[in-house]
Amino acid sequence: MPTAPSTILGLKRGELIALLVAVPVAIIAIVLAKPLITDILNRILNLPPWLVFVVVGLLVFAEAAVFFGFIFPGETAVILGGVVASGGNVNIIALTSLVVVCAIAGDSVGYWVGSTFGERVLKVKILESRRGAIDGALELLRRRGGIAVFLGRFTAFLRAVMPGLAGASRMHYRTFLAANAIGGVVWGVTFTLLGYFLGNAYHRAEKYASWVSMTLLIIVVLVATGLFVRTRIKEGKVEEAFEADVVDEDAALLEDLASAREQLEGPDRS
Repeated sequence: MPTAPSTILGLKRGELIALLVAVPVAIIAIVLAKPLITDILNRILNLPPWLVFVVVGLLVFAEAAVFFGFIFPGETAVILGGVVASGGNVNIIALTSLVVVCAIAGDSVGYWVGSTFGERVLKVKILESRRGAIDGALELLRRRGGIAVFLGRFTAFLRAVMPGLAGASRMHYRTFLAANAIGGVVWGVTFTLLGYFLGNAYHRAEKYASWVSMTLLIIVVLVATGLFVRTRIKEGKVEEAFEADVVDEDAALLEDLASAREQLEGPDRS
């Protein structure tokens, strides 16, 4: 079994160093470079609508379809799209509709990938360091079925892998599609509107006092950092527990996949 990389508070050493450097730099940059940041934000807020639709739609679609969510979580793009829409340059209803459609379509492609390639999806290189999390996702899928698909939409890791695992587990597509559609609607509407309201809050703060808008940006940076650290801590604990309990990780995952198939597989897979 390969030696797990050393971690501190669930973060790899390189991630921790990058975080300790990036957060202070971001805060200092926000405080000292207000004119530049304001200019960048104004440019973002005035991006051509077609570019916003294309970028947000592609990122949301690719998140589960090709496991792109490990590189760039789709909800970040959705929130940024909502922020742009708050400036009135992009229609919020059209953007929300696009996000929902792309989320459902991308997950359906992810399901097809899992259904077509079966257990080979477990061997995707990007998943090698997340076997404990995959094991937990398979267990959740086995116990909760369609509910797991719905809940997975609201966690970055599960959002990227759950459709593929559902397909590999041979869940009925009708069951998957229903849960996927409900989750896509709730998730898409929630995060697009979140970005929209954050953008409106920034516009209002900027009108009253520059320090208010700067404080808001600093809070956003700190909250995003806190969420990242919390997620990595949880993932680190899951991986450590899985590696401590399991001798043959590949065999354990295949066994869990087979168990999920027994629970979810049936004659009607239309």
